[in-house]
Amino acid sequence: MTTSDTPWAPYARTAEIADRLTRFGSVTGTAGEADITGLIVEILSEIPYFRDNPGDIAVIDSHPVAGGAKMAKSVVALVRGTGRQASRQTLAMAGHFDVVSIENYHDLKHLAFSPDQLRDALIRDLSGRATPSEAEKLALRDFQSGDFIPGRGLLDMKSGDAAGIAFLEHFSQQAERQGNVVLFLTPDEERNSCGMRSLRNALPELSRRWDIEIVGGVNLDASSDPANGEIGRAIFHGSVGKLLPFALVAGLPTHVGYPFDGISAHAMASEIMGAIEANSDLCDSGTHETAPPPVCLEARDLRDNYEVTTPEHVWMAFNWLVMGKSCADLMADFTDIVTTAGNRALERFEQNAKSYAKANQQAAPAPVPPLRVLTVAQLRDMAFGAGGKGALDRIDAVSTASAAEGNPLNRSRKLVRAMLDEAHLRGPAVVVGVAGLHYPPVHVDPNQETDRVFLDAIDRARSTIEARHKTEICHRGYFMGISDMSFFGHAPDVGNTEIIAANTPIAELVDHPVADALRYPVVNIGPWGREYHQRHERLYAPYAYGVLPDFLAEIASEFLGSTDTPDG
Repeated sequence: MTTSDTPWAPYARTAEIADRLTRFGSVTGTAGEADITGLIVEILSEIPYFRDNPGDIAVIDSHPVAGGAKMAKSVVALVRGTGRQASRQTLAMAGHFDVVSIENYHDLKHLAFSPDQLRDALIRDLSGRATPSEAEKLALRDFQSGDFIPGRGLLDMKSGDAAGIAFLEHFSQQAERQGNVVLFLTPDEERNSCGMRSLRNALPELSRRWDIEIVGGVNLDASSDPANGEIGRAIFHGSVGKLLPFALVAGLPTHVGYPFDGISAHAMASEIMGAIEANSDLCDSGTHETAPPPVCLEARDLRDNYEVTTPEHVWMAFNWLVMGKSCADLMADFTDIVTTAGNRALERFEQNAKSYAKANQQAAPAPVPPLRVLTVAQLRDMAFGAGGKGALDRIDAVSTASAAEGNPLNRSRKLVRAMLDEAHLRGPAVVVGVAGLHYPPVHVDPNQETDRVFLDAIDRARSTIEARHKTEICHRGYFMGISDMSFFGHAPDVGNTEIIAANTPIAELVDHPVADALRYPVVNIGPWGREYHQRHERLYAPYAYGVLPDFLAEIASEFLGSTDTPDG
């Protein structure tokens, strides 16, 4: 790909595209997220190949944004090859163009999308700190070096998008290019991956129409490195998966002066929390790597007012990262833990009640009622049994009324409360379910021929790039940032989908892949920087603009030009 006498120098072009994209604010859920597709198509249309082949750009509807006023869309751009394998074999690249909120810039929000001005302002701010933290000292040094550039979304991940576009342009200029290269740019990665999931479902038909076969993919998302790039310059062989299981604990409220006349929901909830929170025994392992333990994202009782009674309901939601475990197995584990911990809490509660009665020379208390553990599906059935279709209609009305909420935990909690009310369920009980989109863990498998061929080509490209740029690029097992990679070249199996569907209160957070969803090996190779999503979020420009697009070119050359590439 770069065999001409004059080596390709991608820095200036990649930096230009990245700056144009960053200056266009595209916060998730806003009108900017919808409107930026126009800029992307404009940039692509400046490339001579697309001026001559406008039909090789496709814009695909994803989902409404800005309160339903606009439609977010994905952009797909294909450059066809001219060589001996040009007919169908295709390398895919993917990136997202939505960015997180700018609120944490505070007084500098007006500069969030202006990298040069923002850098100057941040340098002034950091230079004026009387007692800067070590992180602030590092940020100041980085900005003063000129190698690190701030700006919301530049690191995560418009610099990756720019590298993909710059390489696509370069590929289109090669007279003897083998295979095809396609670029996916999608919205909504920072929320529910609606862009990538809708594109995945549209891709089989688009691939048939364009007569291409995707045989490998590179996700271009960014990584964070607090050091000097040793772990940021990386090829990630997979992505960690994620589930958001919740437990809504129902007790029996009582006046605090008579605690054993009821059962505190907090007593059960605290036992469940202790069994799960940061418990390293619950870490899931993958290929030579172990995921972080589950952590609680939210825990609260559901009262709005001060009361001298024990709470009836306590809600907890957990972030659980996985590398190989299916959601069916994880939900089974979660339910078992909740059941065991809940029963342990009731046993302790009963013993305390007996001790208290004995101390006051009172009769032994009545036995504690047995714990009931139900899934969302079982609770909904109970609500229907108690109130028929009217009950389901009232639950659906709560769902409709809360549809505009961006917080899935809030909305899930409201829906489960509505089900509890309709089912007339009293404690002691726990309802378990899923409060967010399930992100499946993914990983290339070197024991599979297609995956091995892809990895071998990438490794040959890595060796070339390391020598050319006098740098080192490492192999890492799992990309630890939840991303579109879970749905890029992958689709969950039907069994997992059914389990999630039955136990997720919010219907639109259930992924529904098409039956013929494409499957191909995918890795993540993207820019690196520091503190993404934070005020001092910054991109290491020399790698993102100089090395990354060149690396993509070498991967395409090695992979699509290989005689070992599987035939379509």
